Amino acid sequence: MSEAARFLESVWYGERRRRGAEAVLGPFEAAFRLAARARAALYARGILRRIALPVPVVVVGNLSVGGTGKTPLLIWLAERLRERGYSPGIVSRGYGGKSAVWPRLVEAGADPLEVGDEPVLVAERTGCPVAVGPDRVAAAELLLPPRNSGGGAEARAAASPPQAAIDVLLSDDGLQHYRLDRAVEIAVVDGRRGLGNGRCLPAGPLREPPARLDRVDAVVVNGGTWGGPDALRAEIAPLFVYRLGTEGSDAERRALADFAGRRVHAVAGIGHPERFFEMLERHGIDVVRHALPDHAEILPRDLDHAGGPVLVTEKDAVKCREFAGDDVWCVVVDLRFPPAASSALLDRVLARLPPPSASGARR
Repeated sequence: MSEAARFLESVWYGERRRRGAEAVLGPFEAAFRLAARARAALYARGILRRIALPVPVVVVGNLSVGGTGKTPLLIWLAERLRERGYSPGIVSRGYGGKSAVWPRLVEAGADPLEVGDEPVLVAERTGCPVAVGPDRVAAAELLLPPRNSGGGAEARAAASPPQAAIDVLLSDDGLQHYRLDRAVEIAVVDGRRGLGNGRCLPAGPLREPPARLDRVDAVVVNGGTWGGPDALRAEIAPLFVYRLGTEGSDAERRALADFAGRRVHAVAGIGHPERFFEMLERHGIDVVRHALPDHAEILPRDLDHAGGPVLVTEKDAVKCREFAGDDVWCVVVDLRFPPAASSALLDRVLARLPPPSASGARR
């Protein structure tokens, strides 16, 4: 993390308020808030047009920049919907991808340098059709039957068609992507950091004012104690650890508890690396921390650490499995809710969706 990024995080989340910095950044925050409010109003009044797709859209997003736990929730939701007979498709920004062509489909094993690390992880964990691109509407149209000659027709023609018809779309992030109409909005908040100082960029970590949470269908709080009685609480928990280079049916798996009492090097290029490190420490592991910027490219030197195994996140594993050494392990995690919270969230989502389609996406 750069010195500038560290400084901003200390302003946004530091226990000591840096009032001088907040005062300097205040005018820029005011301009940011004004632009965000004006944009939202233009969509609310129909001056800027929302695009309604032929299937309902569920947005899983957040207010804060950085990691809050959206991807584990997206995976959890895709699995729950499939259990109930739906055929989800997933759209994402593809942040960090360097593809020269957007939008595009993402399959398991795709190059994360081209399409982004999170879409590859989501495609592999869920088995759902995934499309990425800065324009989420165009990305979504790659997954749906064509309505006209536009909407990414060239990209669709060049790509393999999805294996199953889709009757619901999940949008990874996109809470502020108002052009894409949606049936359900879920906001994820890091329960340890909350909303920081409650201010918008650049004086704080928020992309919209805190009142935006009043308009979503559900607020999921990932760990910690932030939030009121209406928040639905969840925790990231490890499922297992596997040795890189042995994926699939040949994967060598262990429980995370097998590393308890050992010294390990933990490498994390995610939005909030401390969450990963602290999870390992809660399982009795002696952690040497190696925090990288979110979506950072993983290089061989980042894994070259003597004195113990190297543990990496799932998001980082898709970027380094081709060259990882013999003692590099991926920690696979899951999002876990108390039963009442799990049922409450799923009920809210299902209440806004039509029944699953037996014949595929509705036209």
